[in-house]
Amino acid sequence: MTYELIPAIVIFLFGTVIGSFLNVCIFRIPLGQEVVKTPSHCMTCGYQLKWYDNIPIISYLCLRGRCRKCRTRIPVQYPVVESVNGILYMTVFLICGWDISTILYCLLGSALIVLGVIDFRTYEIPSGINVFILVLGLIRLFTDRANWSLYVIGFLAVSVVLYIILVASDGKAVGGGDVKLMGAAGLLLGWKLIIFAFLLGCILGSVIHLIRMKKSGAGHVLAMGPYLAMGIMIAALWGNTWIEWYLSSFY
Repeated sequence: MTYELIPAIVIFLFGTVIGSFLNVCIFRIPLGQEVVKTPSHCMTCGYQLKWYDNIPIISYLCLRGRCRKCRTRIPVQYPVVESVNGILYMTVFLICGWDISTILYCLLGSALIVLGVIDFRTYEIPSGINVFILVLGLIRLFTDRANWSLYVIGFLAVSVVLYIILVASDGKAVGGGDVKLMGAAGLLLGWKLIIFAFLLGCILGSVIHLIRMKKSGAGHVLAMGPYLAMGIMIAALWGNTWIEWYLSSFY
């Protein structure tokens, strides 16, 4: 237990640090701003944050959710994303252990958080995020060359179907970013998991959006990115277990 607990805590803390960077990406990418070289600063007054203003979660609590200089309220998104990414990293480690999958799935999860939040707000999936996931898929393909067909078929399994729908509906039924996302993620997960991820994402999207329509008056148009992202991450971590359970129960 101690052997796993201490590394898990360290990985959680590391995940919160990466989560802080994810917040930068979420706010700056839609604005076309640089995300690496420009120092962290208050979006309202421009105050350049000191190192002690950038401690994940803790700085937000110490500042009581307000800018140190202008006292403008800091979006609660900051500690939420940091916490979620930290928990995600720890969960991946506890499930996958010391394996290349842990690195790939942690990076995948971070990319999906950025993608999901941006798509939810703007109805656009940044191309750079899909390219990043594609690179992760290529790494998976290279490190598991014995099963190359699993990943190549995964690249095509859902994305080709979505592309046909995209063309047939003239872009009204599905977005090009969704097509690219499922292709890139399919290369990383393989055809079984990406099909499971897509079906799960569609179910989650239908249920959650119907609830949002009733509770908050959301419109009929929905961004599929967040729900596909949830489906992909769940499939990556528990998909094989669920698929094996289903097959053993009914066949």
